[in-house]
Amino acid sequence: MTEKFIPVADLRHRAALPVVPAQPQAPVGMLADTRNRPLRDLRISVTDRCNFRCVYCMPKQVFDKDYQYLPHADLLSFEEIARVARLFVAHGVDKLRLTGGEPLLRKNLEKLIAMLAELKTPDGRALDLTLTTNGSLLAKKARALKAAGLTRVSVSLDALDDATFRGMNDVDFAVADVLAGIDAASSAGLGPVKVNMVVKKGMNDAEILPMARHFHGSGAILRFIEYMDVGASNGWKMDEVLPSAEIVRRISEVLPLEPVAPNYAGETAERWRYVDGGGEIGVISSVTQAFCSDCTRARLSTEGKLYTCLFASNGHDLRALLRGGFSDVQIAGAIGHLWQQRTDRYSELRASQGETAARRKIEMSYIGG
Repeated sequence: MTEKFIPVADLRHRAALPVVPAQPQAPVGMLADTRNRPLRDLRISVTDRCNFRCVYCMPKQVFDKDYQYLPHADLLSFEEIARVARLFVAHGVDKLRLTGGEPLLRKNLEKLIAMLAELKTPDGRALDLTLTTNGSLLAKKARALKAAGLTRVSVSLDALDDATFRGMNDVDFAVADVLAGIDAASSAGLGPVKVNMVVKKGMNDAEILPMARHFHGSGAILRFIEYMDVGASNGWKMDEVLPSAEIVRRISEVLPLEPVAPNYAGETAERWRYVDGGGEIGVISSVTQAFCSDCTRARLSTEGKLYTCLFASNGHDLRALLRGGFSDVQIAGAIGHLWQQRTDRYSELRASQGETAARRKIEMSYIGG
């Protein structure tokens, strides 16, 4: 009998009230945690709902018709999201990524994007404002997203073979429709589009080369992501992980690759470019090559919980502060205190101690990838 994983939804409610310093200081644009990692990237989940049931993220046996999603009143309003984002930017964040669930399911998302696009770093620079999507609604919305101020998009696509892709999204959605969304995003100026492929050994690893060939020379950047033990519902097993080194080896045998330096400190993807000038790929190796030491990312759930690690079990309830009459300086002080106390290094512990299923973790569909 398959376990129902009742605690999955309950984990959403495990959140502590952040400490508000007695004499909070206004942000000065620089924060560092206990390992001297700066805060640079805020990922904002705008919905916990998705129209796909990908086997590695929202499997049907857990996220079925009886699954209880968050009521709308629990979600942060666009005004609340923009307020929190402004405080994070004052602390040094220069990249905002909208995630979900599937973010394009949130009604009037363009309004939020326009609000966030008005934010500037303390030295006056525009933010890198991005969005990760499954691509199902992108063909219809790409131009409106660009007009609202979105910088670029990342699109999830786990196979070119239609049968394989339909099996992975588990809602019988066609590859052609996602490809149409990628083309629409590129045409709208939301590029370079990044295409994310989660590789699960035995399920879609035969699609690595077809995906590489298809996007070679296209202008899109294909990124291969190791299958990760995010959440508690995807049945993760280490023997289903295909190491990124093997992915690079397979591609390079056909389309020779050479390494490229990172774009910036803390970049999650290791970059490789085609020797023939056909563009580049990236590999994200959270399992086999932990990059905790460079992690500069915080995550805000759709109901206002702050998580300082993708593999976290507990959040910090910023919504309670937003709706509790606290001032911007107080909330910014609470954010600063949380980041300065941060010690997260789950992927390193997994690699060194084999820590996996023993720890219940929040679902990726709730805080974004």
